[in-house]
Amino acid sequence: MPLTEFQIEVASLLVCNRTPESHLAGGAALHLLPNSNRYSNDLDFFHDSVERVAEAYLADSAVLFKHGFEIVVAMTQPGYVRASVSRVGLSTQLEWAHDSAWRFMPPIQHPAVGYQLHPIDLAVNKVLTLAGRDEARDFLDVLFVHSEILPLGALVWAAVGKDPGFSPFSLLELLRRRGKYRSEDFARLHLKQEVNLQETKSTWLSALQDSSEFISRREPDQSGCLYYSVSEGRFVAPDSSAESLPDGVLPHFGRPGGVLPTFFQGDALAELARSAW
Repeated sequence: MPLTEFQIEVASLLVCNRTPESHLAGGAALHLLPNSNRYSNDLDFFHDSVERVAEAYLADSAVLFKHGFEIVVAMTQPGYVRASVSRVGLSTQLEWAHDSAWRFMPPIQHPAVGYQLHPIDLAVNKVLTLAGRDEARDFLDVLFVHSEILPLGALVWAAVGKDPGFSPFSLLELLRRRGKYRSEDFARLHLKQEVNLQETKSTWLSALQDSSEFISRREPDQSGCLYYSVSEGRFVAPDSSAESLPDGVLPHFGRPGGVLPTFFQGDALAELARSAW
């Protein structure tokens, strides 16, 4: 759980203001998952509307001021606020931002930070982020979700559902341009352990090759979907060599607000949240 103790304290105080429409996202939410190697520099709170950003900033500021924190706003504009939060020599960055409400799953509750974006949506977002900017931190994050959440090919296939301006292959082509990093690029990051450049490069090239094979064998009319295994109770990457989907593996498309797979029954979201942690 690579949040700093100070970030955990801040996030835990702000749990009272988190809702499905105002949830933790970005790197901080992603690295709450077990086995993460990277600490995030900030806490990102995403909101489904511009108006909700302003409301959440005011509510969160009131809580922090009440507990003796100092807040210095670095930028404010409609739908976005960035500030530094500090107390007794410790500090972190906080961001309140408007983000698209389109997602694969509804936000889930985490015991330490309240509502947060579902891990599968965090993973899809990271793939789109790396395609849009060449940052070593995003590269490591994509390798992390490839290993811990869903293989890269399945994430690329799904990501074009969130950003239909891409095709799976055009998105993959942008990702092929990433991965050219040196040790000093990673030295600037706050990591639990040092990055092995040779192993990282090998893993990345293999992930790109596997992704190309996966995309080539999918049905075009399912572009933009995830695949959910009913028997396993999780999202999967179907075998790219199979002619058709295995029994019990079904396409799952996103929508505004996110949606549970239609074959879920009972308190499925709570169960899925528990399985993520």
